Amino acid sequence: MVKIYTSPSCSSCRKVKKWFNDQKIPYIEKNIFVATLNEEELKDILKKSENGTEDIISSRSKIVKESGVDLESMTIKELIAFIRANPSVLKRPIMVDDRKIQVGYNPEDITVFIPQARRIADLACLECPKLDKCEHRKDEAI
Repeated sequence: MVKIYTSPSCSSCRKVKKWFNDQKIPYIEKNIFVATLNEEELKDILKKSENGTEDIISSRSKIVKESGVDLESMTIKELIAFIRANPSVLKRPIMVDDRKIQVGYNPEDITVFIPQARRIADLACLECPKLDKCEHRKDEAI
């Protein structure tokens, strides 16, 4: 199941949720300001990010700028405590499933969350000579 970490005022978060709803892909939404991320969630996000803190923490965040923290010198435990105390430092939205992570809304990259079976069926439909009557896409407007 995909988890989407959001905040209420984030327009990219709304776009991501709309995309998942339009694609009929179930997800769990976690508002980072209401439900504090637990240590395991943050470890999972950090493990899956290619560039560590650079991928998930906004260096332009007011808290990062004003506090003068050196994120790179923090231990994992310190970093997790910092994020938990200051969730606004996280870039949003963050989408995570059991294998991958994506930060921000990118209409091309987000398609990695379409289940593989559906991608295969969609490709088969595109090659089908009866595209307009395809059984796999009967619920969608073509």
